[in-house]
Amino acid sequence: MGLLGGALWKHRDFMRLWSAQAVSAFGARITREGLPLAAVMTLDATPAQLGVLAALSMGPGLVVGLLAGGFVDRRRRRTILISADLLRFAILMTVPVAAWLQLLTIEQLFVVAGLVGAASVLFDLADNAFLPSLIERDQLMEGNSKLGVTDSVAEIGGPALAGVLFQLLTAPFAIAVNAGTYLVSALLLGGIRVQEAAGAPAEDEVGHWGSDLAFGWRAIMAQPLVRPLLLSTMVQSLFFSFFGGLYALWAIRHLGLSPAALGVTIAVGGVGALIGAVLASRATRALGIGPAIIVCGLISAASAFLIPLAPPAQPLWGMAFLMGAQLIGDAFGVAAIIPATTLQQTVIAQRALGRVGAIFHVARGGLAVLGALLGGWLASVIGVREALLIACAGGAIGPLIVLASPLRGLRSVSPTAS
Repeated sequence: MGLLGGALWKHRDFMRLWSAQAVSAFGARITREGLPLAAVMTLDATPAQLGVLAALSMGPGLVVGLLAGGFVDRRRRRTILISADLLRFAILMTVPVAAWLQLLTIEQLFVVAGLVGAASVLFDLADNAFLPSLIERDQLMEGNSKLGVTDSVAEIGGPALAGVLFQLLTAPFAIAVNAGTYLVSALLLGGIRVQEAAGAPAEDEVGHWGSDLAFGWRAIMAQPLVRPLLLSTMVQSLFFSFFGGLYALWAIRHLGLSPAALGVTIAVGGVGALIGAVLASRATRALGIGPAIIVCGLISAASAFLIPLAPPAQPLWGMAFLMGAQLIGDAFGVAAIIPATTLQQTVIAQRALGRVGAIFHVARGGLAVLGALLGGWLASVIGVREALLIACAGGAIGPLIVLASPLRGLRSVSPTAS
């Protein structure tokens, strides 16, 4: 069983979901690359404006993560998925319409970036919570591995496809093609015939985002198999976000890579992620779900040390070190994430998955912002290499937390009642 086999190839509703997720994943990557391209090519945006555009693409998602967990749990997730796709389609279509009317402004792109980013987070939360109601619990590993493949392929091919679209078409009208991917995704999701259960029961209808977050937090703290995953996620989000602000600076200014060489290097990470999606189920079968999460997480964290240990001012060697980190880190990182996600979907009741997912999302996003700021400050005080070494050492604590938990001896899990 695996990506090329398994019962899910004959599961029509899962295949519709998988197809929709694949189209949506490409759309998300094209949007990520396409809005800045439209700002530069059509509106001659300044670096400061591009910075605001990037911040608005991510910032609203953190707010949605705070507010949307209970919303996802109390409603049918397929309806949320379709609505999020249609919303992204409608928002993005305003760009070519405004360009055709010669009314397009950078302020409109700011609004579009924020709204699309928020809708994408809502889609991701509902997507994660919907899968366990679509397939059997013993099929979750296979399902998550297949979904992981399309995410990895989209990460490899999405930016390239965006470049081709924007070269063949004028920027705003390339975004119209991008918008069409979300419409196709919505149509595919509309073809799913499974009768999804209604939302959370009445006693969970607390209706306040703070209470929803508290509910999700309690659900995690009460589950000894999920609690270490959250703590590990928090630690790694804090420390590995150092790389977000320092990676390009280290590669270009200190190692001597050209921007083109850096782009090729980063693309290797997508290949690694694809390998990881294939590796996940095999590692889980060979080691058990808990040990697979730990071993793959440790290898991924250890590979990050290749980045600060790369020799300065030697571009070819530096590129080789970074490629090794991208390939190994992303491969084993994805191979750890897939069984961890499967475990979470298995042992957390379906009525709580949205709120639990919101806690993970908020923890990752909030600590990533803090870590990026902390990493920049540390680099200015002690140096870029030294800050990256601290990031690697701190990030390695994450899988050690899981190693010290009951997951260490966990080979398989029994589903929790919905």
